[in-house]
Amino acid sequence: MNNQKKPDPVEATIQLVGGKWKPLIIWHLSNQTMRFNELKRAALPKVTQKMLTQQLREMEAHGLIQRNVYPVVPPKVEYSLTELGQSLSPLLKEMCDWGQKYLETQKSNVK
Repeated sequence: MNNQKKPDPVEATIQLVGGKWKPLIIWHLSNQTMRFNELKRAALPKVTQKMLTQQLREMEAHGLIQRNVYPVVPPKVEYSLTELGQSLSPLLKEMCDWGQKYLETQKSNVK
């Protein structure tokens, strides 16, 4: 008898993009290439530099983002989504739409 658990697709997705920062990073990179500090300022002002670096490295290792280093002084590094990372955009768009409806519902309940 085979007791190995069949891989769960939802669990696999959450392992790749779960957490507080990864969905936001992907969202902000979905339509543009950004440098580290641009990403931090525009998208994630509350994230520490260490955490942002860790999240970017993990997503690069999983093939979701691409890191381009230009040989200039000071070093120039840009981040963009890979084709795999870009395939998450519809999912995040749905989350954005759901969140907007939720926030509108909460606002109308406060009255």
